[in-house]
Amino acid sequence: MTSEELAQIGARRVIADADRGFPCRISLEDARAGESLILLNHVSHDVANPFRTAYAIYVREQACEPEPWIDSLPPVFAGRALSLRGFDAQGMLCDAALAQPEETEEKIRALFENPQVAGIHAHNAAHGCFAARIERD
Repeated sequence: MTSEELAQIGARRVIADADRGFPCRISLEDARAGESLILLNHVSHDVANPFRTAYAIYVREQACEPEPWIDSLPPVFAGRALSLRGFDAQGMLCDAALAQPEETEEKIRALFENPQVAGIHAHNAAHGCFAARIERD
Protein backbone atom coordinates (compact mmCIF):
# COMPACT_ATOMS: atom_id res chain seq x y z
CA MET A 1 0.00 0.00 0.00
CA THR A 2 1.09 3.55 -0.57
CA SER A 3 1.54 5.98 2.30
CA GLU A 4 -1.73 7.64 1.30
CA GLU A 5 -3.61 4.32 1.30
CA LEU A 6 -2.18 3.47 4.71
CA ALA A 7 -3.21 6.89 6.06
CA GLN A 8 -6.79 6.25 4.92
CA ILE A 9 -6.99 3.29 7.27
CA GLY A 10 -5.14 5.04 10.09
CA ALA A 11 -1.84 3.24 9.56
CA ARG A 12 1.64 4.36 8.54
CA ARG A 13 4.92 2.95 7.33
CA VAL A 14 7.89 3.34 9.68
CA ILE A 15 11.53 2.37 9.45
CA ALA A 16 13.10 0.81 12.53
CA ASP A 17 15.93 3.04 13.73
CA ALA A 18 17.29 0.46 16.19
CA ASP A 19 17.52 -3.32 16.54
CA ARG A 20 15.13 -3.18 19.50
CA GLY A 21 11.90 -1.31 20.09
CA PHE A 22 9.94 -2.38 17.02
CA PRO A 23 8.34 -5.70 18.03
CA CYS A 24 6.60 -7.44 15.11
CA ARG A 25 3.30 -9.02 16.11
CA ILE A 26 3.52 -11.64 13.36
CA SER A 27 7.05 -13.00 13.83
CA LEU A 28 7.20 -12.12 17.55
CA GLU A 29 10.73 -10.82 17.03
CA ASP A 30 12.09 -7.28 17.06
CA ALA A 31 12.65 -5.77 13.63
CA ARG A 32 16.24 -4.82 12.86
CA ALA A 33 17.40 -1.26 12.20
CA GLY A 34 16.49 -0.30 8.64
CA GLU A 35 13.54 -2.71 8.33
CA SER A 36 10.23 -1.35 7.13
CA LEU A 37 7.15 -1.94 9.27
CA ILE A 38 3.51 -0.94 9.25
CA LEU A 39 2.26 0.74 12.42
CA LEU A 40 -1.48 0.18 12.78
CA ASN A 41 -4.27 -0.12 15.28
CA HIS A 42 -5.19 -3.68 16.22
CA VAL A 43 -8.11 -5.02 18.23
CA SER A 44 -6.39 -7.62 20.39
CA HIS A 45 -9.38 -8.48 22.56
CA ASP A 46 -12.52 -8.32 20.43
CA VAL A 47 -15.24 -8.96 23.01
CA ALA A 48 -18.58 -7.33 23.71
CA ASN A 49 -17.71 -6.26 27.25
CA PRO A 50 -15.76 -3.46 28.94
CA PHE A 51 -12.42 -5.24 28.41
CA ARG A 52 -12.45 -4.87 24.61
CA THR A 53 -8.94 -3.70 23.76
CA ALA A 54 -7.31 -1.98 20.79
CA TYR A 55 -3.89 -0.37 20.54
CA ALA A 56 -1.03 0.27 18.13
CA ILE A 57 1.12 -2.63 16.92
CA TYR A 58 4.01 -3.05 14.48
CA VAL A 59 4.02 -5.58 11.65
CA ARG A 60 7.10 -6.15 9.51
CA GLU A 61 6.25 -5.59 5.86
CA GLN A 62 7.90 -8.89 4.96
CA ALA A 63 6.16 -10.90 7.71
CA CYS A 64 4.16 -13.85 6.41
CA GLU A 65 2.67 -16.44 8.71
CA PRO A 66 2.69 -16.22 12.50
CA GLU A 67 5.24 -18.42 14.19
CA PRO A 68 3.58 -20.78 16.69
CA TRP A 69 5.61 -20.71 19.90
CA ILE A 70 4.62 -23.87 21.75
CA ASP A 71 5.93 -24.47 25.28
CA SER A 72 8.54 -21.76 24.80
CA LEU A 73 8.68 -17.99 25.02
CA PRO A 74 9.01 -15.96 21.82
CA PRO A 75 12.08 -13.75 21.34
CA VAL A 76 10.00 -10.58 21.65
CA PHE A 77 9.45 -11.30 25.38
CA ALA A 78 13.19 -11.31 26.14
CA GLY A 79 14.32 -8.40 28.29
CA ARG A 80 10.86 -6.86 28.58
CA ALA A 81 8.63 -6.37 31.59
CA LEU A 82 5.19 -7.67 30.68
CA SER A 83 1.69 -7.07 31.93
CA LEU A 84 -0.03 -10.47 31.84
CA ARG A 85 -3.83 -10.32 31.81
CA GLY A 86 -5.82 -13.48 32.43
CA PHE A 87 -9.27 -13.60 30.84
CA ASP A 88 -12.09 -16.05 31.48
CA ALA A 89 -14.14 -17.80 28.78
CA GLN A 90 -16.42 -14.74 28.47
CA GLY A 91 -13.46 -12.42 27.93
CA MET A 92 -13.68 -10.82 31.35
CA LEU A 93 -10.47 -10.03 33.22
CA CYS A 94 -10.20 -12.47 36.13
CA ASP A 95 -6.52 -12.39 37.10
CA ALA A 96 -3.34 -10.49 36.23
CA ALA A 97 0.36 -10.27 36.97
CA LEU A 98 3.31 -8.03 36.25
CA ALA A 99 6.30 -10.07 35.08
CA GLN A 100 9.87 -8.85 35.05
CA PRO A 101 11.89 -10.40 32.18
CA GLU A 102 13.26 -13.27 34.26
CA GLU A 103 9.81 -14.04 35.74
CA THR A 104 7.69 -14.34 32.60
CA GLU A 105 7.39 -18.12 32.36
CA GLU A 106 6.79 -18.47 36.11
CA LYS A 107 4.04 -15.82 36.09
CA ILE A 108 2.33 -17.39 33.06
CA ARG A 109 2.27 -20.79 34.78
CA ALA A 110 0.90 -19.21 37.97
CA LEU A 111 -1.93 -17.50 36.06
CA PHE A 112 -2.85 -20.78 34.38
CA GLU A 113 -3.13 -22.39 37.83
CA ASN A 114 -6.29 -20.29 38.18
CA PRO A 115 -8.99 -22.50 36.61
CA GLN A 116 -10.97 -19.42 35.54
CA VAL A 117 -8.17 -18.22 33.23
CA ALA A 118 -9.00 -19.36 29.69
CA GLY A 119 -6.21 -17.32 28.08
CA ILE A 120 -3.61 -14.67 28.78
CA HIS A 121 -2.80 -11.50 26.90
CA ALA A 122 0.76 -10.22 27.24
CA HIS A 123 1.31 -6.48 26.89
CA ASN A 124 4.58 -4.59 27.05
CA ALA A 125 4.42 -2.99 30.48
CA ALA A 126 6.16 0.27 29.55
CA HIS A 127 4.43 1.15 26.29
CA GLY A 128 1.30 -0.94 26.84
CA CYS A 129 1.15 -2.41 23.36
CA PHE A 130 -0.17 -5.92 22.78
CA ALA A 131 2.63 -8.48 22.61
CA ALA A 132 0.94 -11.87 22.22
CA ARG A 133 -1.92 -14.13 23.23
CA ILE A 134 -0.99 -17.14 25.33
CA GLU A 135 -3.36 -20.11 25.24
CA ARG A 136 -3.72 -23.18 27.39
CA ASP A 137 -2.43 -26.34 25.78
